[in-house]
Amino acid sequence: MGSKINVGLMAYGMSGKVFHAPFVHLHDGFNFVAVTERSKKQAVQDYPGIVSYDTIDELIADDNIDLIIINTPNYTHYEYAKKCLLAGKHILVEKPFTATVAQARELFTLAKKVGKKALVYQNRRFDSGFKITKEIIESGKLGKLTEVYFRFDRYRSEIGPKGFKEDPSFKASGLSYDLGPHLIDQAVALFGKPSSFHKVLANHRQNGKVDDYFFIHLAYPNQLNVYLTATLLAADIPPAFVVNGSLGTFSKNHGDVQESQLLKGMKPSDEGYGIEIVEDAGKLTLVTADGGRDITTLTSPQGNYGEIFELVYQAIANDQPYPITNEDIVAQLEILES
Repeated sequence: MGSKINVGLMAYGMSGKVFHAPFVHLHDGFNFVAVTERSKKQAVQDYPGIVSYDTIDELIADDNIDLIIINTPNYTHYEYAKKCLLAGKHILVEKPFTATVAQARELFTLAKKVGKKALVYQNRRFDSGFKITKEIIESGKLGKLTEVYFRFDRYRSEIGPKGFKEDPSFKASGLSYDLGPHLIDQAVALFGKPSSFHKVLANHRQNGKVDDYFFIHLAYPNQLNVYLTATLLAADIPPAFVVNGSLGTFSKNHGDVQESQLLKGMKPSDEGYGIEIVEDAGKLTLVTADGGRDITTLTSPQGNYGEIFELVYQAIANDQPYPITNEDIVAQLEILES
């Protein structure tokens, strides 16, 4: 590996075009050198000079590539990750890392054996809403935490065109494997592995075959209860974050603006990127000494998915610890697979 890390991207659909390519391209430590595009050759128009392969096997066989981003359908992650590691590549794998705990442990073991990094892309740790929620929790302003609610809701009543998300014959399908990794990772990042958990899945959409609703209760020491919920049938989106403690409450009505900005064509380097609108500010309500309420509106820090790519770079180039640990991912998959 040279002074820069050469990166290959397995797919250039929405996730490749929006969540990966712009950040790899902007990072000084990466060279975006290759992509897989089976039909449309759009990536080479957006990033002239890169190689566009017709097949994933050709991408993996490219000796010039140091790191491969695996952003293919969920059920393929384990197979492709294993192929990449055996070919001597570092990997960055989108959520869910794998469908099962056994698969994840096998890949982590293999990565250690071949001396490569197996990293998981959990970008929602770098949402503006999560950042401000983390700041408030760690500040201690809320006192002893009693209950925490994280939600990721949408309204999409139609059955989506992506079969791997909607067909139970594909491993790791359904909403729990789609949005569950985001919410579980946020909880684990803040509070660690729960002492116990309870999960409820439901399927409400007409002609739906997989879960489109989930509720997960995570129990922690000191009677802290964390509730994670997502649905595809929320016509009125409730707050994304609510944290109750002995001294007050923090609530936040929206998780982040980056995805919507990127989908509209904004670049991570553009002015205003990752900065939420005023209406999305959080609300901190503290109980005063006389029993009253002190209410403060809090603007979130800038959201920036570029931060995770810097962590990936440091992990590979300088062997720095990667904050999304193997143990975090195993704890996540124990819940998803249950």
